[in-house]
Amino acid sequence: MINGAHCIVYSNNAEADKAFFRDVLKFNHVDAGHGWLIFGLPPSELAVHPSSDSAHHEMYLMVDDINTFIKEMQAQQVVCSAIQEERWGKLTMLTLPGGGQLGIYEPAHPRP
Repeated sequence: MINGAHCIVYSNNAEADKAFFRDVLKFNHVDAGHGWLIFGLPPSELAVHPSSDSAHHEMYLMVDDINTFIKEMQAQQVVCSAIQEERWGKLTMLTLPGGGQLGIYEPAHPRP
């Protein structure tokens, strides 16, 4: 029945953020017309957490080695936060060109 998922990143500078996903993270993409880029994502997973705010959703990208990822981002002048050790993995937040934050983590939990 379901054959995929479509995530949306809202941005104050959509062109810069699209260039970031295309040129820095090197995500495959298609142009859906007029420069409207749709990016392919790596295999994904979904978790449901209890919350009183049912309208709030988050997106994180996962890596095999957070330290290597941060070094690669630093070489591209991309700012990443200090690594936070969580029970579910190691987390950093990177700042997108449009000013938004994107969580990147090295999971400690099993993957489906």
